[in-house]
Amino acid sequence: MAMCKVSSSVHFVTRSGSGRETSARAHWVPNTDVYQTDNGLVVKVELAGMRSDHLEITVEGNRLRISGTRPDGCRASKVHFVVMEINYGPFESVLELPPGYDLGQAKAAYLNGFLRIDVPQVQRPSKNTKVPIAEGNGSLL
Repeated sequence: MAMCKVSSSVHFVTRSGSGRETSARAHWVPNTDVYQTDNGLVVKVELAGMRSDHLEITVEGNRLRISGTRPDGCRASKVHFVVMEINYGPFESVLELPPGYDLGQAKAAYLNGFLRIDVPQVQRPSKNTKVPIAEGNGSLL
C-alpha cells in the first residue's frame, strides 16, 4: 500500500527588531496514524483540546484534507516559555490515499481528543455476475 502525507509544515513564532513576537502564518500538522482493517482504512488524528465544530474534513479526488484551528485561550497573555511543544492555531493535514478506497463513503467521529475517519474499500462486483432477465410483456421498446 502506498500512501503519502502531502502537507508538512510547522507553526512558529519570531521576534521582530522591536522585540515584539509575531506569528508566522504556517500551519502545524497533527500526529496521525493510518492503518488497514478487514473493512478498509482507518485514519486516526490526535487533536486534544479541540471541539468537533472547529474541524473540517474535505475530499479532493483521492486526497483527504483535515483542517481546523486549536484555540489557545488558557494561558496568560505575557509569558516566557521554557519549553513549548503544544501547537496552537490553524492546522492542516492532507493525506493522499491509494486506489481502492471510497472516500465518498467515509465516516468520521471525534471522541476524547481523537478524530477517527473510517474509509471503506471500494466494493467491486465479482467477475462472474449474472444479470437477471425479466419476462417481457409483448414489447421491448
